Amino acid sequence: MLATMGPQSLTPVATVLLPPERLRVDAAGEGLYRTLHRDSLDDAMHDLKAHRAHAVVISVACCGGSEADKVAQLVREFPRVPAVALLTQVEPSTPRAVLYLGRSGLQTLIDVRTAGGWRELREALVAERGATVERLALGQLALDLVGVPPDCWRFFEALFGPSARITTVRTLAAHLHVLPSTLMSRFFRARLPAPKRYLATARLVRAAHLFENPGRSVASVANVLDYSSPQSFGRHVRTMLHATAVEFRRRYTGQRMLDHFREELVIPYLPTLRVFAPLTPPPGWLAAQLPRDVM
Repeated sequence: MLATMGPQSLTPVATVLLPPERLRVDAAGEGLYRTLHRDSLDDAMHDLKAHRAHAVVISVACCGGSEADKVAQLVREFPRVPAVALLTQVEPSTPRAVLYLGRSGLQTLIDVRTAGGWRELREALVAERGATVERLALGQLALDLVGVPPDCWRFFEALFGPSARITTVRTLAAHLHVLPSTLMSRFFRARLPAPKRYLATARLVRAAHLFENPGRSVASVANVLDYSSPQSFGRHVRTMLHATAVEFRRRYTGQRMLDHFREELVIPYLPTLRVFAPLTPPPGWLAAQLPRDVM
């Protein structure tokens, strides 16, 4: 249930609001999203570039003519990030500010002077949670992998779970409560691609999704996904796809990279995956571990 979710699992939303508006936006989003209140649009854009925020709420009162260019830049550089203009009061300058926002390309204006407006705001920001590439990936894989053993599904769920910190087979194995050598050997015996290949390709699905926003640089994406450097990310792309980071960015969206993941690592191996339990010892394993005089 949403109400029981921890703070770190809630959608992070950067805001540029007047102080009284901050309190009301916080109250409206309790249990649904967490706010990162900023003093300027520049600060909010830094959050987006670092992937600290997944949506933006901007007060109409903070969007005079001098800010219109920055709003336009935000919309242009982060087209996949939901951006909402919030109207809490009407002043003589409000019509002009709304006109500036419309010209900037910002398409969602929510009037919260009525209770229905706060509900609309919550719905707009919570809907963003379902649009992440991880949820998209798990949704498509759930259809591909109907009927697989629970162990097999746990492996794929770990690849696209909420934590981007699973970056090595060692941390993946620890997450699944199995030894790295055991995990690798079970994939090898089943004649499946190595767990490292699944993990590396899943990271590129995330990277392609992040690159859908032009405001994110190679360095920022490498940092978000815990590569040691932009050069390390570039080497990873060359090894996996024989392309440069710039070519990768141009060729792949998150969806296209997810399709590549499924076409290369899932669909050709479906007969095996439907009986594959990588976290469960094979039959006879316990007997093989016992001394002969005990058997």
